[in-house]
Amino acid sequence: MEENQPKIGKFSWTYGLLLGGVSVIFSLMLYSMDLHYEQGWDIRSIGIALTIAAIVFGMIQFKKANGGYLTIVQGLKLGAGIALISGILGLIWYALLSNVIEPDFFDKSMEIAKVKVLEENPKMTDEQWNQGVEMQKKFAWMAYPIILIINIITGLVIGLIASLFLKKQNPQD
Repeated sequence: MEENQPKIGKFSWTYGLLLGGVSVIFSLMLYSMDLHYEQGWDIRSIGIALTIAAIVFGMIQFKKANGGYLTIVQGLKLGAGIALISGILGLIWYALLSNVIEPDFFDKSMEIAKVKVLEENPKMTDEQWNQGVEMQKKFAWMAYPIILIINIITGLVIGLIASLFLKKQNPQD
């Protein structure tokens, strides 16, 4: 008799939507405090901590539903799936923010970056800066797939590390 095994996709959707929702709420909080341009390690570390928590919690719940068993492959799939779903939600939020809510988001981001870059490279001319900005505008569309790829790789790494600690092979397999 075949046991009814839990579906990795169901857990990926559930915890990916949860992580994506919490990440969007965190971004809304940053936006409301006018901190959405900040890209410091403090804000990034909160995002990483949320990602780790969602993936590990999703894996623990999957393991419980799977009779206490979890393989490394299942952990990798869960990590990548959760990260992919949350990444898609994050990209939808980013597109909404940068195209609808605040259409001059890119220009403001570039002005903030310009101050930092010119401090680090005082010999850079405005012409060089403007050429770089124009190049970034041409390739801005590439940010979307790159962000998804980075999210998936992050999910795979977190999934691998967590599954090394949580793994338990079913002796019947």
